[in-house]
Amino acid sequence: MKNILVCDDERDIVNAVKIHLSSLDGDPYAEGDVKIWGAADGHEALKIASEVELHLILLDVMMPDIDGISVLTKLRETSNVPVILLTAKSEDEDKVRGLNAGADDYVTKPFSPAELKARVRSQLRRYLKLGGHGMRAPEEAALTVGGIELDERSKSVTVDGEAVSLTPTEYEILRLLMVHRGKVFSPREIYEEVWGGAYLGSDNNVAVHIRHLREKVEIDPAEPRYLKVIWGQGYRIDDAARDNR
Repeated sequence: MKNILVCDDERDIVNAVKIHLSSLDGDPYAEGDVKIWGAADGHEALKIASEVELHLILLDVMMPDIDGISVLTKLRETSNVPVILLTAKSEDEDKVRGLNAGADDYVTKPFSPAELKARVRSQLRRYLKLGGHGMRAPEEAALTVGGIELDERSKSVTVDGEAVSLTPTEYEILRLLMVHRGKVFSPREIYEEVWGGAYLGSDNNVAVHIRHLREKVEIDPAEPRYLKVIWGQGYRIDDAARDNR
């Protein structure tokens, strides 16, 4: 059973999302039955998250009493469960704040059922694959770039021998770059490979996750040894000792 929590103070939104996602029951991306939980506010969402093993959370940003960003910050103290923010078109600043707080993606209201389900499938697939739930057989035991080692068997990452904690999205971005060491990926290519959906000008989404990765794998994120920005082109990873630029 895969548990998805939908939190929004507008009950009609919660009910609509439940209806849209009901078709995921038995979906191969969900790998089994799906149960949709509903929460009317952030306190109820945190209570459910503390009692139920969740595999995905859809979280409204603008809620009374405790907003979605505060809920997300609290969740990230103990959990890497994927979180998709539900935002309004005018909330661009909140989208960036949410990504900075650890959100994996966002859907702008009003959203289409097809887009919602595509983003949900993408996050479920990544979490089930990398979060310890139904992990795939590794293609390669380990990937190494300089002091970074990514172990496909344990889905773990170390930097200079020290373990670092990555979200499933961060792990997938790092793995993509390490598998194709030295190759420059544009934000569009990273988004389409990692999120598995259509690129909708999501440069901010990719950039925030890259920044989080730098903060975790670089000694000095401002002077990265490995994860490089190639201006006007995108991102690549390489051993600092091999990089002459």
